[in-house]
Amino acid sequence: MLRLIRRRLLQAIPLLLGVIIINFVLMNLVPGSLLDVMTAEQQVTDPVMIARLRHLYGMDEPAGIQLLHYIGAVARLDLGFSYRQNMPVLDVILAHLPATLILMLSSIALAVIIGTAAGVLAAVRVNTWWDSLISALAVICFAAPSFWLGIMMIILFSVKLGWFPVGGMETIGVRLGPWGQALDILHHLVLPAVALGLFYAATYARVMRASMLEVYQLDFVRTARAKGLSHARVVVSHVLRNALLPVVTLLGLQLGTVLGGSIVVEAVFSWPGIGQVLFDSVMTRNYPVILGVLVLSSLLVIVINIVVDVIYSRLDPRIRS
Repeated sequence: MLRLIRRRLLQAIPLLLGVIIINFVLMNLVPGSLLDVMTAEQQVTDPVMIARLRHLYGMDEPAGIQLLHYIGAVARLDLGFSYRQNMPVLDVILAHLPATLILMLSSIALAVIIGTAAGVLAAVRVNTWWDSLISALAVICFAAPSFWLGIMMIILFSVKLGWFPVGGMETIGVRLGPWGQALDILHHLVLPAVALGLFYAATYARVMRASMLEVYQLDFVRTARAKGLSHARVVVSHVLRNALLPVVTLLGLQLGTVLGGSIVVEAVFSWPGIGQVLFDSVMTRNYPVILGVLVLSSLLVIVINIVVDVIYSRLDPRIRS
């Protein structure tokens, strides 16, 4: 196990380096720069001042030298400086990271629980009205965009019924204790987590159903039935564990992509996470923050894939050999 983790970590170094290079090249190919936006907002027209700003942000050097400087800075955990927030990029990301992690983890947990349970129920009740209902709901949730679901939920549950707040992460102007603050955040979290999680839940339900039906046909399941084991024990002890392997793979892939999906949901619900910062940075050409978020998301994908490999080896002993 340690050898597997060590090998994956060594493979992650050139992978992360390649991601940094590709992102840096793409940012340099985009027309416009943060200096153009900065001088336009501040109405700076003095050529001497513009030249000083260009030198201050290292834009007067060749692109190759800028890339080498940036790689060295990332190795020192220095992601640059954000002129919009007037603080280091790492501090900007860390300030908004907890809100994004709360939204990501809650939506994925909701999706895994609902999707896996729905897939198991559809496989156990295959070709019944339960199977048809779950399949229809999965298609609807998979086809509906997250931002559309979010808007419809706001109209129904916030505007019409008044059950949940329209947006934000906490109630403004209200002082609460630790438990009260946690409940307040949970109250604001319900709608964005459901809007983001329903799409992934539909995927898990379809994959889990197909995997369960495939495992049902294997020889060891027939043997377990022939030994006289109950239907519930066959499903839980023999079918479910082996059917979880594709779901774990899908979970590892989606944990890396859910950051991209949360950007739209955060914009709809005014959730103060990294998605809001990234959207504002794209509109204002704040490239250090964009590159910092991309490096963070790439690192997140790499770490999650290593964790998935470890979980895989625990679920399936054949992989360890």
